[in-house]
Amino acid sequence: MDSATEIANLLYRYTEFIDNGNLVGAAEMFKDAKVKLRGHDGFQSGAEVLPMLKHFVIIYPDGTPRTKHVVTNPIIEIDEDAGKADTRSQYTVFQATEDIPMQVIAAGSYHDSFERVDGKWRFSYRDYTLFNMAGNVTGHLKNI
Repeated sequence: MDSATEIANLLYRYTEFIDNGNLVGAAEMFKDAKVKLRGHDGFQSGAEVLPMLKHFVIIYPDGTPRTKHVVTNPIIEIDEDAGKADTRSQYTVFQATEDIPMQVIAAGSYHDSFERVDGKWRFSYRDYTLFNMAGNVTGHLKNI
């Protein structure tokens, strides 16, 4: 698999984990990364991702947040020799619950960095502060 595909798959796998309610799997993707979180100065350890997700994301009885995250327009810039890459992409979040009809509830950007370690790409940085447009997130996010 080429590097661009492997990196794009990391973007998509994260949203798949979130939509399936696998917050542990989503957070595990950032175990070796630094993250930028709203309300925090500087960078945080990737270990902060799971507590953040558990604090904010509502999980329904079916084990999911009843969302579909769609990642689009990935711009992937790779330095193969250095084993480094940066991406910018857009996300849109759809949700439908028993009480909320299907609708767009959020949109924003992901700015990520990746590094290749032992021949595999992994996240090295994510900016979680680029949540640009909020709709009715009452069925998706708590403690906001």
